Amino acid sequence: MVQAYILIQTEVGKATAVAQAISEITGVVQAEDVTGPYDVIVRAEAQTVDDLGRLVVARIQQVEGITRTLTCPVVHL
Repeated sequence: MVQAYILIQTEVGKATAVAQAISEITGVVQAEDVTGPYDVIVRAEAQTVDDLGRLVVARIQQVEGITRTLTCPVVHL
């Protein structure tokens, strides 16, 4: 299982709607709107790195109101 945090910037005033829409996507464990340089932080999981990439590009980045994402895979050192 591959896990990642996805940091998301949204259009002004869209953070709550984006977090709500993303929380309904399969593979998303948690989506929270936050303050700071990012507007939404998502915890997601997938079976492989490729599946995670498809989740981010094909599903999450397609949500209306998102301007930029940064995917941070979880590593176990």
